[in-house]
Amino acid sequence: MHHTPLIATIVAGLVIAFVMGAIAHRLKVSPLVGYLAAGIIVGPFTPGFVADGNLAAELAEIGVILLMFGVGLHFSLRDLLAVKNVAVPGAIVQIAVATLMGMGLSWMLGWDPLAGFVFGLALSVASTVVLLRALQGHGIVDTERGRIAVGWLIVEDLAMVLALVLLPALAAAMKTDGPMTWGALLVPLAQTSFKVTGFLVVMLVVARRVIPWALHWVVNTGSRELFRLAVLAIALGVAFGAAVVFDVSFALGAFFAGMILGETPLSRQATEETLPLRDAFAVLFFVSVGMLFNPSVVIEQPLLLVATVLIIVVGKSLAAYGIVRLLKHSHRTAITAAASLAQIGEFSFILASLGTALQILPPEGRDLILAGALISIFVNPFLFGWVVPRRQEKTDPIEPPSETARHRDHVVLVGYGRVGKLIAHDLKARRKPFILIEDQADTAREARDAGIDVVRGNALDPAALEAAGLEQASKLLIAIPEGFEGGAVVEAARAIHPDLAIVARAHSDAEVEHLEAAGAGEVVMGEREIANRMLSLCAVPLART
Repeated sequence: MHHTPLIATIVAGLVIAFVMGAIAHRLKVSPLVGYLAAGIIVGPFTPGFVADGNLAAELAEIGVILLMFGVGLHFSLRDLLAVKNVAVPGAIVQIAVATLMGMGLSWMLGWDPLAGFVFGLALSVASTVVLLRALQGHGIVDTERGRIAVGWLIVEDLAMVLALVLLPALAAAMKTDGPMTWGALLVPLAQTSFKVTGFLVVMLVVARRVIPWALHWVVNTGSRELFRLAVLAIALGVAFGAAVVFDVSFALGAFFAGMILGETPLSRQATEETLPLRDAFAVLFFVSVGMLFNPSVVIEQPLLLVATVLIIVVGKSLAAYGIVRLLKHSHRTAITAAASLAQIGEFSFILASLGTALQILPPEGRDLILAGALISIFVNPFLFGWVVPRRQEKTDPIEPPSETARHRDHVVLVGYGRVGKLIAHDLKARRKPFILIEDQADTAREARDAGIDVVRGNALDPAALEAAGLEQASKLLIAIPEGFEGGAVVEAARAIHPDLAIVARAHSDAEVEHLEAAGAGEVVMGEREIANRMLSLCAVPLART
């Protein structure tokens, strides 16, 4: 035998997830729907190949760690504080309303209050992936209403992290023999709070100093492979250590590891280096969740499923709309927040899995949550496009710099990474007018703070290129490190300005060929330019050098 259950589970999960994800993308819905469908296909409730459920669950744990590490990396206290007056009270009230609606439905089914609490909580929190994709698709991430939706989501995520910590203690208290007392409830909660406090002290006092120091040391070694390994070791090691030493969840440990790393100047590089592995295990996490879903719930409990979907799509959306309006914001801002939150995702799956593992949530509750997630994720892009149509975005587009209209014969620079920063610094020194296109919010903010005209958006989007005044530009400099993505940018630019001078960056001969075929006039390969420079220096006398 050349294969084992582990290999079979990973291969089947990834291959079928790719096929179903591609189909979902073709249907213009979130790939999450495809990944969950792949899990259903390889799960025990459908005919054909059945993956190993225990191994899939363990792989899903790694997926949870890396997902939470990514959430921590992107956690921005500054973004949250900017909209705290709306996001904090709004998210708390909306979570409470959705949880109460879920508890009401569970009460009708005869579940105990804790099961209803977990069920309602799982219905209250939106998917980060789906929400950001909807906002990015309409170019409103960096607008006020986009920031409110993202801040709202951050508060929801923090609430769910707290819930993941406290649920085991609540489960232990509820399972005590004899009548329920305050002592039986408070003692486990106090023990959990003590452990969490100890963990936070270690993370904020010790790890906050050790982790940045260790990463800077690794960076000084010059080994990209070692840096990638260090980031993964921090994510997995802190999560595992938090569980073993402090008896807190993997999720909390990974979140704080990512949050501490996110405060360092190396956060973007850490994000880029670990993204492929995080994506792969995130896919396996969604596949493992799909394996738990019993499709028979659609036939056996259609009314309950409809009620669950209505709570997700209608109930909590109406609550969000009403809260935003009560806080004196416009109808457009309120409807954007409501549509953004009309779905559930990653945290809902984690809560459902934890609830069933702790024997709090009945299996039918988990099935209703998973079915509600599938339907809401599928419906959300259409709902968002209906209530926030693109034609309304003319009053709130990708915002160009204030001087864009007066620029002619300027340079358009794509990417503000290590190479892009050097180019921007030199262009500023020469007083050459240029506009930067950058899709990362924190990096775009850094560039604006440096006095650079920035278009916040993806250079693959023609709207971003037009906002940068590409038709009037003299040159396009593509400084992003991904050569094949750069080729797509070249093609998009050529469609707008066929005669534009384009200079792109590459790391291999294959990328050079791809960029030249796409229409780049000049392609700079780093290794080749280093060699040329070193050879040119060899011809200079040592004393003059």
